[in-house]
Amino acid sequence: MNQETAELPHTTRHFTVLLSPTPRGARLARLLATEQFRSWGLPLDPARHIVAELAANAAAHGRVPGRDFRLALHATTETLRIEVTDTHPERLSAPQLPSPDAESGRGLLLVEALAHRWGVTEDRFPRKTVWAELSLTPPEPDSPCPGTAGAFPQGT
Repeated sequence: MNQETAELPHTTRHFTVLLSPTPRGARLARLLATEQFRSWGLPLDPARHIVAELAANAAAHGRVPGRDFRLALHATTETLRIEVTDTHPERLSAPQLPSPDAESGRGLLLVEALAHRWGVTEDRFPRKTVWAELSLTPPEPDSPCPGTAGAFPQGT
């Protein structure tokens, strides 16, 4: 007897990995996320830039020896949610303007500019999650896109 089963549409996809809170772990987070976005057929940018910034922050500022950080990706047909959870809750993330000659400190400003929404959630002690969401639906023709402030005009 040949039975056909109706496949349910995969409207929600998840990916989670634990990584060491080191520069190498942050780089691996970006590479793994990039491959996951490719396999899901999602646009790579700006999502991989957001992963890179959040993972770098977890490695640089959320590092607690012996405790990993978690990268979690959740995709529906409308939204991609990127979450990075570390175990240093005393250092809640907030964008700050660095001095003009500073060589770092702009990561959350980039996340704020690239993401449609982002925030920080305090989790069960000792964890916090920094998350960002990107819309996967095309914008309305007359609505401004996030991150376009200061963009170069066409033809320059």
